[in-house]
Amino acid sequence: MSTRRQFLKGVLALSALPLLAGTDRDDTVLRFLHVTDSHMDLHHPKTVEAMRKLVERVNSDYRDIDFVLFGGDNFNNNAPGTDDAKRFKEIIEAMHCPGYLVRGNKESSPKGDAQVDLDGFKRLFFTPQMHIHGKDWMIERKGVVILGLDSCVEGGNNGRFTPETLAFAEEALKMGRPTVILDHHSYVNYWGGTDPKDIHKYVLNNAEETIGRLFGYENLVLALSGHRHIDNVTLIGHVPAVTTRAFISAFGEGKYPMRYVEISRTGSVSQKLVST
Repeated sequence: MSTRRQFLKGVLALSALPLLAGTDRDDTVLRFLHVTDSHMDLHHPKTVEAMRKLVERVNSDYRDIDFVLFGGDNFNNNAPGTDDAKRFKEIIEAMHCPGYLVRGNKESSPKGDAQVDLDGFKRLFFTPQMHIHGKDWMIERKGVVILGLDSCVEGGNNGRFTPETLAFAEEALKMGRPTVILDHHSYVNYWGGTDPKDIHKYVLNNAEETIGRLFGYENLVLALSGHRHIDNVTLIGHVPAVTTRAFISAFGEGKYPMRYVEISRTGSVSQKLVST
């Protein structure tokens, strides 16, 4: 949508959507899981089984969450056609709550012409509950806004927010509601890397501009990312920039990391790393 009036009209329509039905849980606290870098791969059945175990855990032990946020590199996008994307969708649709996805470099760098591309990703994973702007989306639950921002560069493993994405995020932040940003690439070199190629790959290439334009808003309460497979929490100004450890990173330990988050209507955030 090209104008602020159109944007706000869409937001108001979104806000009118009913909350998820069928529960009597506390409706003043938003609860969700952040799962990133699951790298589901049909050539490796263990990764498919790990996703099924995630769904089992969500349905058994996290009955009170509102949704699951998937932070990119969700599937390896190397199966014929869209087989792995469709399998991923089929698996997560068995959760009692919605799953909302952003792309990672795996989804934005298909191995061949037949793999899922941006348009295919949007058709499969963007839903009527989302307010969609180009390749980005927004949802609102319990007074909290979630921005799914696509940081991917087509055909590359590095990341950059486009001018359209930054403008979309700014318009949402101007509404003044507690806001969470979900994307794939991190904002800082939190692991202390010295290789310029690694920094280019893992840190948002226009991180300085992004932080300058978005992180000054007091209502930005949390930024979630992945990609580097290392767990980290860095405070950027007043904003916790959280990188959740890759879901696939602990196969050898039999544990699959994810982050449990609670946000109050006033924007107070609590979070912890958990596993299946």
